[in-house]
Amino acid sequence: FVPELSLPKVLKNHGYRTIARMSLPVLNPYTLLSRDFDDYRLMDHHNDFAGMVREIVFPNDQPRCYFLNLGETHYPYMLTGDDLPHVSGVHGVLKDLASDAPRASSVQDFFPAEEMQRLHGQQVKCVEYIDGLLGELYAKCPANTWFIVTADHGELFGEEGYFGHGPIMHEKCFEVPFVEGLRP
Repeated sequence: FVPELSLPKVLKNHGYRTIARMSLPVLNPYTLLSRDFDDYRLMDHHNDFAGMVREIVFPNDQPRCYFLNLGETHYPYMLTGDDLPHVSGVHGVLKDLASDAPRASSVQDFFPAEEMQRLHGQQVKCVEYIDGLLGELYAKCPANTWFIVTADHGELFGEEGYFGHGPIMHEKCFEVPFVEGLRP
């Protein structure tokens, strides 16, 4: 494994076809993460886990490893037809660094409490949507498929005046799910 430190490369060396589907442009094909995948593609839309599931196939002639980066649970937490506020520019820590003004001390400086609750509720709705697609994904996978479900960060919804996930060293940003095991 060392010195490569690349799971796709190690799996490729063991005969796997490695495929990545990315929802978020920050993980576009020009990043180093894409380097060792056989097939690495940014999805057309940030909220297309259903499209990823439709694409997945497991031919009998070669084992496969899929890396799926989902955007549905990332801001703006939008599913088809949803209408939520658009946040542009910098906020949180970066906003504080960009000006001489003191850090915002309350959620009201960013979103009213009702809007923050609505945003959190929309993220929960997106998690429920993803959960509903997992059964379809499991049904497509061979019985010996190993799953790892995790996240790259948690999310803030007004805690200590912050919204989002970074770059903020807040305990909520480190609260992530981690589930692994064989296909149910």
